[in-house]
Amino acid sequence: MNAFQLFPEQASSGAREVDWLTFGLVAVTGFYFLIVFLPLVYFSVRYRVGSKASRENPARGSNLIEASWTIIPAIMSLGLFGWGAAVYFHLRKAPADALRVNVVAKQWMWKLQHAEGKREINELHIPIGRAVRLIMTSQDVIHSFFVPAFRAKQDVIPGTYTSEWFKPTRAGEYHLFCAEYCGTEHSQMIGRVVVMQPAEYQRWLTVGNVDVSMVESGRRLFTQLGCSGCHMGSGSVRAPRLEGIFGKPVPVQGDGFVVADERYIRDSILMPAAQISAGYENLMPTFKGHITESDLMQLIEYLRILSADAPRP
Repeated sequence: MNAFQLFPEQASSGAREVDWLTFGLVAVTGFYFLIVFLPLVYFSVRYRVGSKASRENPARGSNLIEASWTIIPAIMSLGLFGWGAAVYFHLRKAPADALRVNVVAKQWMWKLQHAEGKREINELHIPIGRAVRLIMTSQDVIHSFFVPAFRAKQDVIPGTYTSEWFKPTRAGEYHLFCAEYCGTEHSQMIGRVVVMQPAEYQRWLTVGNVDVSMVESGRRLFTQLGCSGCHMGSGSVRAPRLEGIFGKPVPVQGDGFVVADERYIRDSILMPAAQISAGYENLMPTFKGHITESDLMQLIEYLRILSADAPRP
């Protein structure tokens, strides 16, 4: 990790886009500053008290000037808005084949787990040239996952999931910060992102304390918590089947359809009465206080893979 620089190095595919957009914003802001400030200084000097400048109103106005200072700034502003929107949507839409890493923030550390089961604290190891998507939540207060070299920053909020993605383009170590004040030791909630060559990354995944994969952990929890007794094909209680629902719209009572994403599944486990599946009774107990954020993420990963493996209708 390098010493402080005015602009951190560009180490992700989106960093250049963000930097150029920043330069564009500065240029347009400077343009507006000049066309307002320079005439202001000129008129302040020319029409100061005691000057002999004429203060008579002009004989007539100029339609060209009126149109120019309205149309040109409007076109520039709309162009900048469109540019910013294009960058925003690109940075928000992660590639379908992105590596998934789950992140749980707490005062004052980052807990991360890879799909293969490898866990980290305040460190994130990722391969160069591969898109990585983080699925994040907090177990206490609002945090913010910020990697300056990637130009990536996203709030991490308790009670819900947020995500961000990046594609590293340079091997090396980069600073990781919490960019949202989260308590007395906020300044110590720091870490590093290590970008490795793909072969080196694969070796790293298999050494040290390697847990079972998140899918396998989720499968075990699904059985231990009794979920399989109701939500699988052989369930003893009439409950909605969970195979094949992840990412799909599901009918709920009174509200039409809801996409079965990470947030919907989390809420269904902790607040089962909030959105009851259409055609079913409210029989499921809440698991709030009986399951950790890490366990929730493992269950969701299992259901996601279960849906990916389910046969298409």
